[in-house]
Amino acid sequence: MAKGKQQRIDPRRVAKAARSSKVVPPKAKVKKATAGDWIAGARIRTLPVSIAPVAMGTAAAMLLTGENHWVRALLCLVVAVSIQIGANYANDYSDGIRGTDQHRVGPSRLTGSGAAKPKTVLTVALVFFGIAALAGVAVVVLSGQWWLLLVGAACIAAAWFYVGGKRPYGYAGLGELFAFIFFGPVPVLGTMYVQVGTVTIEAVILGVANGLFTCAVLIANNIRDIEQDRLAGKRTLSVKIGMTASRVLYCLFMLLPFVILVFFALLFPLAVYVFFALLIAIPACIIVATGKTPGEFLLALKLASVTLLVYGLGLSAALVF
Repeated sequence: MAKGKQQRIDPRRVAKAARSSKVVPPKAKVKKATAGDWIAGARIRTLPVSIAPVAMGTAAAMLLTGENHWVRALLCLVVAVSIQIGANYANDYSDGIRGTDQHRVGPSRLTGSGAAKPKTVLTVALVFFGIAALAGVAVVVLSGQWWLLLVGAACIAAAWFYVGGKRPYGYAGLGELFAFIFFGPVPVLGTMYVQVGTVTIEAVILGVANGLFTCAVLIANNIRDIEQDRLAGKRTLSVKIGMTASRVLYCLFMLLPFVILVFFALLFPLAVYVFFALLIAIPACIIVATGKTPGEFLLALKLASVTLLVYGLGLSAALVF
């Protein structure tokens, strides 16, 4: 029995038909940012790095003159906190539009996750920078130190160019250096200067301690994101020096302020109680030294912030009382 002529199959036609019939799954709907998401975007857990230096600067001013300048101190607090929150939203915006947060393993970001429009996040950042500028002008008017407007402008510029602009310094491994300067000596000395018109060696040392803790907070964040930042081309200090050196550096940043504390404990009896902050700092160092998961490094970041708050407020109280 003769077989019927078989039809020749064209592979290209089959592939074309398969592509045309392929069902493309719909994109997952992104949930719109809630009030809680916006609060999280402000990164409240890191605010001690701007609260503590104002407390320290105010304590140094009161130690020198015994006078209270609470209005100026509160204005300094508004400036410091507003710049930090503005910087956090600006970082969210800049990293989001660059695509850096696509590889993120930490808490999701407003821009990178698509929960908020980039323009909205940028607007919120600019609003907080505006609040900082207004409070800064007010404290300058009260103190009569008009040249401090330049310092305020430099602080806002540093907050923006951390990851913003064409050549962000945070992508070049300079984040810790700028964090040390603008969240250490600058706010402590600035807060003292607008209240009493001068600065003291105590204020300088307090600024160094605050700057060291701030670097610990930042490096804990960068250790957590080291692999993701490397993939995104973000050359943080941790990416450059590696995991082991970053762990050591975190511990140094956390413990060196307690070496500084010895100086104050010799002069101010109540300062010895601030050593109890080691009960938070030492576990944080152990976590970083042994940690392997993003959650552990996030916990270390939080503990660094809490240590700074306890250290800063405790030492400020010891100087005043």
